[in-house]
Parts: sequence; structure tokens; C-alpha cells
Amino acid sequence: MRLDHISYACTTSEIADVIQRIGGDLGAAFTDGGRHPSFGTRNFTLPLGDGCYIEVVSALDHPAAEKAPFGRAVAQVANTGGGWFSWVVSVDDIAPVEERLGREARDGHRIRPDGVELCWKQLGILNVMENPELPFFVEWSCPDTEHPSAGGSPVVIERIEISGDPAAIGEWLDTDAMSPLGDIAVDWVEGEEPGIVAVWFTTPNGSVRID
Repeated sequence: MRLDHISYACTTSEIADVIQRIGGDLGAAFTDGGRHPSFGTRNFTLPLGDGCYIEVVSALDHPAAEKAPFGRAVAQVANTGGGWFSWVVSVDDIAPVEERLGREARDGHRIRPDGVELCWKQLGILNVMENPELPFFVEWSCPDTEHPSAGGSPVVIERIEISGDPAAIGEWLDTDAMSPLGDIAVDWVEGEEPGIVAVWFTTPNGSVRID
């Protein structure tokens, strides 16, 4: 189990400005990740140097965005001002997580503009909607396809500011809350709405905080 990516949600009309702002602050470029047809969303991704990546995601004007939990969750954050949506942990096998939580993962896929298809299973979005400090789980299921972090960059996540209960997060993960984050530090913030408050990045030009 490790940190896979962090997601930032915004409206479709704002997505160009958001990726320009975040990419400009970090000195790195996003690429078009394509659409998630079963979720009614689309994203842009920025690979990082630690095997993680940033996703900027928006809900489309599509029936799937109203039906799929992921589309609804993204729209919920975007329509209340946008911002960091969730952190995501990857597992090699999601079956034990399904058994522990008592429900099945949802299949996801997207086709990048270059024609490459990415496939995965994800679980926990409904819980994130209720408790935004929790991460959700993903298992990548296209073994021959490059992970979105492929190529990397000099930019890495330095630390994350999270408002929430470390014990509740640890119980949800069935491990210590810090375990999936490796060397990434966590600043536990009080007095904020639950969830990711800000992310600090180490860049060639120094530390950058993005909220």
C-alpha cells in the first residue's frame, strides 16, 4: 500500500486555469489524461518524481456524472469552490480490501488522447464523500500500461496538511495512517473542514505550497 496520487477537483470551465496555475507554480506541465466514460469525468495529470502524480479532475455535463459516485463526489467538491479532493492509495490486490469493507470495487478506465487505455479498480468513494479526510483505494489492472507517474519530474511531494482524525484514517486503512505516505510528512491541522488542506512540494526552485 502506497500513495498513488492526489486529486484536485474543479469545474470544467475552470480546469484550464487550474492546470496552468498549479503547473506554473510547480514548474512542470500537465498532460491531457482523457475522459472516464463510466464516471462522467475527465482529468489532466502531472507525473511526480516519487512514483506519484497529481490529477486535476472535473465532472462533465453527462448522465454518468450524476449516477456514478466518483462523478458525484467530484461535482460536489467543484461546486462548493473546488480544491483538493482526495488522496489515493494503491494496492497490489484490492480483493482483501473488498472483503474487509464488505463490498466490491468499481471498474474504471480511460483512454488517453494518444490511444492508450488505462484500467483500474477503485473502492471507497462513498466513504470519502462522507469523510473527506479518508483516502480511497485503487488497483491498477492493465499491467502492460505505464502508470500515470511514468516519466516523472524533479517535483516531489514534501508534506501534506490534513484536517482529520489520524486514528480514523488508520482504522480505514487497516494500518498506521502514515504507512502509505512513506517519507512524506503530515501536518495535522485543526479548525479546518475535514480533508486535504494543502500540499507542499519540493521543486527545483524551492518549496511550494498549494491549497
